[in-house]
Amino acid sequence: MIKLIVGNKGSGKTKALVSQANAAGEASKGNVVFVEKGMQLQYDLATSVRLVNTEEYDICGFDKFTGFLCGILAGNYDITHLFVDGVFKIGGKEKNYEGLANMVLHLAKVAPQDTEVVLSISCDAEDLPASLQHFAVK
Repeated sequence: MIKLIVGNKGSGKTKALVSQANAAGEASKGNVVFVEKGMQLQYDLATSVRLVNTEEYDICGFDKFTGFLCGILAGNYDITHLFVDGVFKIGGKEKNYEGLANMVLHLAKVAPQDTEVVLSISCDAEDLPASLQHFAVK
């Protein structure tokens, strides 16, 4: 299941994502993974949540980012939740909506049905491509 938390900068997306990740970390019988660019949230996340810093792997661009997330999912069958903060920061310098759509639709195809994937995206909900509107959390 894919969910998109959409809103402009300062709208509380990261706070909501951290809260959901910590709750999942407490309740999950599997692994909870949180992906971000940098390590700003290392003290906000519970120790039960695995934090992955994309800067350590030189991830830039949606093609590399898609492969990276698929690798995380393929490398561990126990992942129950995958949270990604700042998708556009990792996917590239500009807001590449086509790259975003390709990534989300690919993840929807390959992510295990019992894995919840939650992405935070800094933009107006109206700016999302039509193909992604049904993934947006209201």
